[in-house]
Amino acid sequence: VQLQAFGGGLVQAGGSLRLSCAASGRTFSSYVMGWFRQAPGKGREFVSAIIWDAGFTYYADSVKGRFTISRENTKNTVYLQMNSLKPEDTAVYYCAASRRSIRSSGGYENWGQGTQVTVSS
Repeated sequence: VQLQAFGGGLVQAGGSLRLSCAASGRTFSSYVMGWFRQAPGKGREFVSAIIWDAGFTYYADSVKGRFTISRENTKNTVYLQMNSLKPEDTAVYYCAASRRSIRSSGGYENWGQGTQVTVSS
């Protein structure tokens, strides 16, 4: 299973970005697909997750109402739409796949490479 995340970049505060995570090697039926982020000097933080089959979504309190996770079955791709971005959203963002965890990074078996998101004030 390979995950590839892309779509990061530099944006001003209040702006938007959409991250994509393309999966190859298998379909993600019965998986949880998650987004995590890691800022310099900090640990990896849960951002959002979606249960692939049911479409149930989960968010960290810090992004609720600003970020939206979705998936496109035909493209085996998960998206993270990020609106009203703040400087504190600056981090490397990772997508990951899990069969047993939603919010805990330790429960994710497959990780993509990170994509940098930088929000300027």
